[in-house]
Amino acid sequence: MKTMKVAVVGATGYTGEELVKILSGHPQARLVYVSGKEDREVRIQDIFPYLRNRVDLECRAFSFDEAVKEADLVFLSLPHTVSIQYVSDFLKAGKKVVDVSADYRLKDPDVYEKFYKVRHKDLPNLKSAIYGLPELNRSKIKSAKLVANPGCYPTGVILGLVPGVREGFIEPDSVIIDAKSGVTGAGRKADKSLNFSEVNESFKAYKLFEHQHVPEIDQELSAASKKSVSVVFVPHLLPVNRGILSTMYVRLRKKTDTQTLVAAYQEAYKGEPFVKVYSDGRLPELKHVVNTNYCDIGLRVNPDKKLAVIVAAIDNLGKGAAGQAVQNMNVMAGFDETAGLI
Repeated sequence: MKTMKVAVVGATGYTGEELVKILSGHPQARLVYVSGKEDREVRIQDIFPYLRNRVDLECRAFSFDEAVKEADLVFLSLPHTVSIQYVSDFLKAGKKVVDVSADYRLKDPDVYEKFYKVRHKDLPNLKSAIYGLPELNRSKIKSAKLVANPGCYPTGVILGLVPGVREGFIEPDSVIIDAKSGVTGAGRKADKSLNFSEVNESFKAYKLFEHQHVPEIDQELSAASKKSVSVVFVPHLLPVNRGILSTMYVRLRKKTDTQTLVAAYQEAYKGEPFVKVYSDGRLPELKHVVNTNYCDIGLRVNPDKKLAVIVAAIDNLGKGAAGQAVQNMNVMAGFDETAGLI
């Protein structure tokens, strides 16, 4: 059985921690290097004690020379606009990269600058990067050197909408998305608005009309529909640790019913190991997917109004981040796609 040596750069954030946890039990990936925001030498299993007897690695401040020496594939779990500083050098050194930030997701550098407030400084690799949603781009991911891991909100939304858009059921200009995320989606950082006492027993919308995941959703739905799509996207912060529930309201281009739309989605995702389409109009809940790499989808149609409601549930740290990153690694390395994830 072939193995691959892997590194996690940014191992002390929520997504990095989840990557380390998944990779520590992966049958073919060998975790050889981790780094984090550390000004002291400490072992990763001392930062996260549940990793004892599973991982035994020093976690120091990032060293490109150490990472490139040890690993065949590198997960960059770094803040947006930081990964871009290292990707080119890793690729030149012959390493494969899965970038978990947004630095290579948006193909239009002007759109990237608008939402992330910096110029994109690696246009050649931006052009060649593959958008890492295996259900859409598996064949390209297989031969990719650089995979741009999708955002958490876009993962559930795109999987929930693409079959309907692609098969002509959905009027693309009608899409309204009401999405709700657990607090870990904001990352592990000191922010008053994310404190327990601020989030607990509350519920709020945020970043209306300016969330950085909007252009990513528009980009992928436009590709699926072969015309420009602009969605309405309203994110909310849930007082839970993990999970995203996205409820999508769409007009139907033709008269149909729940059974027909469900059948079309089940056919679209036939054989997909991590997408489950519920039958009979049943709808998913966060508890169905938390701590998994699944995306669960439910659909219901009001034929008289020519309206459909689509609900997609994922774990924002699983299918929305680290789990999907490992799924991409599995495809890139030729492993069983479910390795380490089921």
